[in-house]
Amino acid sequence: MKPLCFVLMPFGRKPNEQGQLIDFDAVYQEVIAPAVGRANLEGIRADEERVGGTIHKPMFERLMLCEYAIADVTIANPNVYYELGIRHAMRPRSTVLLSASGTRLPFDLALARSIPYGLNGDGLPSNAEDDAHAIAKRLVDLGTFKGPDSPVFQLVEGLKAVKIAHEKTDVFRERALYSNEIKNRLKIARALGGEAALAALEKIAGDPTLPQIEDADAGIVVDLLLSYRAVDGYRQMVDLYKDAAPELQRVPMVQEQYAFALNRLGRGVEAERILLDLIKQRGASSETNGLLGRIYKDRWQKARDANETFQAAGELKRAIDAYVAGFESDWRDPFPGINAVTLMEMQDTPDPRQKDMLPVVRYAALHRARRASADYWDYATMLELAILASDREEVGNWLADAVAALREAWEAETTKRNLGLIRQRREQRGEKAGWIAEAANELQKAADRLRAGG
Repeated sequence: MKPLCFVLMPFGRKPNEQGQLIDFDAVYQEVIAPAVGRANLEGIRADEERVGGTIHKPMFERLMLCEYAIADVTIANPNVYYELGIRHAMRPRSTVLLSASGTRLPFDLALARSIPYGLNGDGLPSNAEDDAHAIAKRLVDLGTFKGPDSPVFQLVEGLKAVKIAHEKTDVFRERALYSNEIKNRLKIARALGGEAALAALEKIAGDPTLPQIEDADAGIVVDLLLSYRAVDGYRQMVDLYKDAAPELQRVPMVQEQYAFALNRLGRGVEAERILLDLIKQRGASSETNGLLGRIYKDRWQKARDANETFQAAGELKRAIDAYVAGFESDWRDPFPGINAVTLMEMQDTPDPRQKDMLPVVRYAALHRARRASADYWDYATMLELAILASDREEVGNWLADAVAALREAWEAETTKRNLGLIRQRREQRGEKAGWIAEAANELQKAADRLRAGG
């Protein structure tokens, strides 16, 4: 049976102290996971960062009971540092530190030797093969190294490690491996697409061997929540949220997904209240404000279709303001920005902010779209900007990239709706905009293929 290796690191793309965005998921997939496999270990990645830093019982168990641990200390991530502190206090040895080349480690980690890994200008691994080999070698060497690598045990003479009953370790191992198995099953189910994917996810959720939702690991619950979102299972998302443990329900990321599902089910008032409370507590953010802007955007479209002129104008203004606040909270995230400038085109009176925002949004979007790790939303944003600029050649280029990178049907349909709004508004002004429908139709075809499991 393989020893367990707990990996402490951020999720997604995060900036270092120089402002460079690092793709930590790529670092895990291309460097850390292969290194763990070469060392003949079973890797378990921490879920706390992804769910907003929720500290729960399984996390403490993993820190205490996993035979090995890897901590990426490239950025001053509070969750990683807190967890590393617990690990160093509980285990005298078998913890490996990693950091991107050029990282200045804080003074408190000066005694701990960190293995560097290379990054290119896009924040992606630049020397994955050699770096994985170096990490694997350190893990293997730790199997025979008897001295402490924890600064706590190095500096405090006579300190003894906590003894843990063998039975508890066995139970923990079974639960940790089962958690990994469930996540793999969810990934396979999502790949089925359409109704088959939703049915497979519901079967997993109803598996009698799966712990009750209120007792399950946070990572499993969040994976299931996002899996339902990927296949339009909005009712299931709401039910899952209601069954989750109270501490998980309070996590901002989980509340955002709950609000997203409520709005898709036509319960926008409830969703709006949740998002406004989050903004009141934490301030504006690109994600929260983006979701809030979508609620107001839906209301604007409904009022407009019902010829409620003044109601529509008010909701449109609220949508634009929500998106602008989200973009201004983090100008590196172009997604609320593109929604803002697109909706500004819908106004009867030109919005002076659009002229100022367009080049900023384009710069942020182009920076993301040029990276090797660019995803659907990066290309879709550039597509929408090209539509706004009436640059048909650019539209064709970005449309091809967007269709190739599409992951979930609802993504394409969201972009299609935005393109439809631009076309409709321009035709109202007497402009020829029928060509925009060609791009919208291609996006719908791609969405239909995904729903059919193709």
